[in-house]
Amino acid sequence: MRIGIGNDHSAVDMKDEVTEHLKSKGIEVINYGTDERSSCNYPEYGEAVGRAVVSGEIDLGILICGTGVGISLAANKVKGVRAVVCSEPYSARLSRQHNNTNILAFGARVVGVELAKMIIDEWLAAEFMGGRHKTRVDMIMEIEQK
Repeated sequence: MRIGIGNDHSAVDMKDEVTEHLKSKGIEVINYGTDERSSCNYPEYGEAVGRAVVSGEIDLGILICGTGVGISLAANKVKGVRAVVCSEPYSARLSRQHNNTNILAFGARVVGVELAKMIIDEWLAAEFMGGRHKTRVDMIMEIEQK
């Protein structure tokens, strides 16, 4: 599995820890984020990961900014992206099972590193359930066509 990770200046340390966590599980991690701590623009990184997911360059994406909100909003502007912001594992799991999310976002100023790892692990362990959920995901994706 290949996961792309994008981040802004507020999340450099968390990105490094999350990257090591993923690598310890045998996951290949592609860095689309900044390694600098000087102020930068998170939409660039959200878009980069979103485009990489949609093109198939990577399987899934993880985005981290101060809250996870801004960077996920940018990613969600890319047609085909279903990014979710989660601050706890339950919503992360259900976002995959019910909404087939392909990008997970969270905030470095909102969750600690250990909680971030739990959120990621739940998200990665979950599988899309299809069925009635597929109908709803299809409806969401149809909105992009309008």
